[in-house]
Amino acid sequence: MKEGNQGEAKTMIWNGLMTLMLMLTIPWLCCAKVMDVQGAPESVVWVVQLSDLHFSVHHPDRATDFTSLVGPALSMINPSLVLITGDLTDGKSKDLLTTKQNEEEWVEYRTAMDNVIKRSGLDKTAFFDLRGNHDNFGVPAVGGAFDFFSKYSINGQLGRAGYLNSVTLQTAERKHLFVGVDTTMSVGVRGPTNLFGHPTDQLLSDLDMELSQWDYQSKQPISKISFGHFPLSFSATSHSGKSLKDIFLKHSISAYVCGHLHSRFGKNLKRHHQLRHKFSFLPEFFQLNVHQLSSDPPVNWSTDAPMANEFWEWEMGDWRRSRAMRILAIDRGHVSYVDVDFKLGTKKTIILPTFPLDSRLMSTSSSRREYECHAAGPVSYDAIRALVFSVSPLVTVTAMIYDTRPGYLSLVFEGPMIKLEHNTSRGDLYIARWNYRAFEDPSPDRYWLQIEATDFMGRSTLNDLRPFSVNGLSSKLSWTWKEFVVMGCQWAALYYPMMWCVVYFLLMILLIPKALLIFSSKHFTYKSKGLLNFIGWVSQELCKVPLTWYGFLVYLFYLILFPWFIGHVFTDGKDIGYMTYMGWVVKSFNEDGKHEYVGSPDVMVVVLPHLLFVVFPAILVSGALAAEKHIYREHVLSLSGKKEDDPDQEGRRSLRYGYQGSRKSNSCVGDRWIRKVLLVICLAICGKHFLSCWVLIKAYEMNPIINFPVYSLTIPLVLAYTVYRTRKNV
Repeated sequence: MKEGNQGEAKTMIWNGLMTLMLMLTIPWLCCAKVMDVQGAPESVVWVVQLSDLHFSVHHPDRATDFTSLVGPALSMINPSLVLITGDLTDGKSKDLLTTKQNEEEWVEYRTAMDNVIKRSGLDKTAFFDLRGNHDNFGVPAVGGAFDFFSKYSINGQLGRAGYLNSVTLQTAERKHLFVGVDTTMSVGVRGPTNLFGHPTDQLLSDLDMELSQWDYQSKQPISKISFGHFPLSFSATSHSGKSLKDIFLKHSISAYVCGHLHSRFGKNLKRHHQLRHKFSFLPEFFQLNVHQLSSDPPVNWSTDAPMANEFWEWEMGDWRRSRAMRILAIDRGHVSYVDVDFKLGTKKTIILPTFPLDSRLMSTSSSRREYECHAAGPVSYDAIRALVFSVSPLVTVTAMIYDTRPGYLSLVFEGPMIKLEHNTSRGDLYIARWNYRAFEDPSPDRYWLQIEATDFMGRSTLNDLRPFSVNGLSSKLSWTWKEFVVMGCQWAALYYPMMWCVVYFLLMILLIPKALLIFSSKHFTYKSKGLLNFIGWVSQELCKVPLTWYGFLVYLFYLILFPWFIGHVFTDGKDIGYMTYMGWVVKSFNEDGKHEYVGSPDVMVVVLPHLLFVVFPAILVSGALAAEKHIYREHVLSLSGKKEDDPDQEGRRSLRYGYQGSRKSNSCVGDRWIRKVLLVICLAICGKHFLSCWVLIKAYEMNPIINFPVYSLTIPLVLAYTVYRTRKNV
């Protein structure tokens, strides 16, 4: 009896907690939109993603191409949703240096979208757009006079306020939850220091609730997709140290799709994330491979075991230059996509295989678990499936499988694909029956799939070959060095460690040689061998030019303790802010009179290049000039047969003139060609510095003498003084 009472009590407590949870979630559940997807195929839904449109008054072709190409394409594809993931307008001047909002570009965006919606035949509510950093340049507050996104965007016109918007596509078989997240700055400063996403703790908490809205409300399986503008490598953490990645891993979403990086960095801007249970230092800063390597124990494949925490991050190409569009499909929980390139014009036929999945881009743990325990049922495996979109009637669709074991592509399967017929159809799903067990193999890239479609005019279209693994094994996908830099490096986490390492290194170069000169009798000399000795000798020679040494030391402390410059950070050009290595200090528009830091780690695009490519080389070249002067002096004195402290100035002068007449004795030192090379390097450093200053002047409408004299003039003046001090022959 006691056990029965305890069981009833536990049940009552659990029901009470669930009821309370439902009561708390009712307010925001009421705002969540559910769209019933009508028509066949019932097992598949598909959406379209577009990103980085960058509509510009200086490049009207971007909007005209968008209208002429995207409208008919959407009519042919008939997606359930169209996701536009940021940078709707460019917000840049013709020289690309000044960044602020331009209302003409927003009017152009609204006009283009109205035309696309009309030509596509889709309902306006199927379109979801969100901000990118370009849409936030110089916007002091959401809802303000320069927040044109709220006025001209589709989300703004439809009253979708806030930083989160979700919609659920519901079929008879499952639910598909899409959550858009806007992580742009709450106070949008101008570029170039507006580059990162900045999720807040409140935003992450709301995102957590949005992604969990169906967890206790539906018995149907749920696929979760999130979309935003910023890749996770360019997303900062909140004040409490949480990140978007933490939330996505908690919910094991299928994918996070984004933009921002454009196609110029590469085509493999993809990243697989997996929860790590063991302490690991390196992945907080770097991920060396597209597929994150897990140190966890093998997954339990039983049906009662919890799902592994993982998700894919897929960045897509831009419309700005690449004219790219992505079609993403979910087939019984299997997520796949195809990228469409409009640079060569319209597409007559588009093929998107939905099963088997590309082994390079599938969620490893969930796919392996599904294969081992057949969680999706045998129906999911019994046919090759593909969505085929075409403006013309198709005559044949053929599936072909190639075996790469012989060392070349050997055709081992070729079969016709049959269109699934239905009274009401949203699109054409073709299937080809196969014996999937015949393609089980421990190699994830042995078998490759290709589909060919031929229309009634005889035009043939082939999709790109893709490897597959029915076993659920992942094929290797590698980054180029550029792809690793933008996707594999967690720049928000790297900024402060990199900055302080550079600062401490520069201080060591200045202070340690000075301390050795003062407190040690052992000094470095160029006659000793070794790189460390050479650097120490050059640094000690720099210490012998006191004003130069003190100039660099004071300048470093200035960069740490004081503002770098003062500039106009908003579109109206009225309010100013000042920038430090910690970000911009601006007046908050939410609380009168309060100032706050914004734009960290975005300011790293100014801070790190200045330290690494201006200050550091300037210190080295100044030391090298002093060292070259020392070598030359010894050379002249060696020819004269006198010591350095010889007071015979007249004799030294006559020997100097005599030496100039006999340069053949040692032209390398006598002609001082090393100094000439160093002078060229000085000019290059000053050129790089003045170019950076010019960019900042244009970006923030500053006067270099009034707004940032220390930043703009210190390095050139110190270099000029060093050149002057080392000009004498002896």
